[in-house]
Amino acid sequence: MTDVPFVDLAAEHRELRTEIDEAIRRVIRDGSFILGRDLEDFEREFAAYCGTRHAVGVGSGLDALTLALQGRGIGPGDEVITAANTFIATALAVSRVGATPVFVDCDDRDFNLNPDALEKAITARTRAVIPVHLYGQLAPIEAILDVARRHDLFVLEDAAQAHGAATQGRRAGSFGDAGAYSFYPAKNLGAFGDGGLVVTDDAELAARIRMLRHYGQRAKYEHAVVGTNSRLDTLQAAVLRVKLRALDRRNEARRAAAGVYRRRLSGLPLVLPRAPEEPGRHVYHLYVVRVAGRDQVKRRLGLIAHTGLLYSGLSARDNLLFFARLYDVSDPVRRADSMLEEVGLTDRADDLVRTFSRGMQQRLSIARALIHDPDLVLLDEPYTGLDQHASRMLRGILEQIRGKGRTLVMVTHHLEEGLEVSTRLAIMTRGRFAWQAAAGSLS
Repeated sequence: MTDVPFVDLAAEHRELRTEIDEAIRRVIRDGSFILGRDLEDFEREFAAYCGTRHAVGVGSGLDALTLALQGRGIGPGDEVITAANTFIATALAVSRVGATPVFVDCDDRDFNLNPDALEKAITARTRAVIPVHLYGQLAPIEAILDVARRHDLFVLEDAAQAHGAATQGRRAGSFGDAGAYSFYPAKNLGAFGDGGLVVTDDAELAARIRMLRHYGQRAKYEHAVVGTNSRLDTLQAAVLRVKLRALDRRNEARRAAAGVYRRRLSGLPLVLPRAPEEPGRHVYHLYVVRVAGRDQVKRRLGLIAHTGLLYSGLSARDNLLFFARLYDVSDPVRRADSMLEEVGLTDRADDLVRTFSRGMQQRLSIARALIHDPDLVLLDEPYTGLDQHASRMLRGILEQIRGKGRTLVMVTHHLEEGLEVSTRLAIMTRGRFAWQAAAGSLS
């Protein structure tokens, strides 16, 4: 089975390797690693991309939020309203400047801050609101701005997950008084380490953040305010310049993938993300679904992983005991022994050879997936590499699984032993085969 990583940063780098390697070499040749030319160029290019007059690179997304609040003079005694379901960095930034975070609920359709809840939370001490463009979708920024302007609130957009999200020709971060970005490697626009940035049209705010990020320094060795050390490295800026040129194309690919998810998951007992009327409002940093009984679903959805996920330094029984305890199975010893028996590995269960044969690996993989009694079992090429005897034995085990009412999904080249077909998804349930389309058209 091929693992699908949550984020494949190596693949992203491979696509842009030549350009990125040259950008890094350029910085090394120049020798300007702090506040260098590539940082200045990236700030200018990202400001143009967002449609703002200024951009200030800082050390992280958390620092971007913190320095924007600090630059506006928000501190002890002030309240800042934000979404209750945001990442902790949003609230930490408020706490770091000495203000009090006030949490309001989200809209249950898109998980973004609810403008009605925002207005109800405003008090005499409220100085600012941080709308979070969560999961890559623009918050209802127009309605939020309407509330904020009526109450004279500083609006700081948390755009850490929304690089490139746009509506009516304007991008995330350009609607409020300032916008804060993170360039954590897994973001839609990610660096090779931590990084952040503030965009704004306010020249005075931008100048103050530039001082704060660089020890409060106005000129060399002239420190006008109590600042910090939070500068976006020139090397990171050089990498981000390359990646910025590919951002829109990659966001389109994310929207296409979200469309596949939507089509393939429709009709299931899931609450799917609502697709915005304007596709550009969502860049799908994450595709988050809701399901009743989430924890139970996680426990009962069993996937047979490839044999690389087995631990060759442990006996078959110890492998199953490990997974039984991992899945918090009641009476793990009894369950492990039961699964060994079900797949025919009871002989010498405690001292089986440590290097498993291919047939033993397949059987142990099946037992590992069945350890928490799933409703669905997924196998990838279960017959590949097996001799005729092992193949017949494995088919008998699969027939037993099918006979117990479980749904068995196979990705295989074999319809019957010895008969080659194109790769297909075979679903065995209630004792019958149901063939899906060839894998090449599953999109």
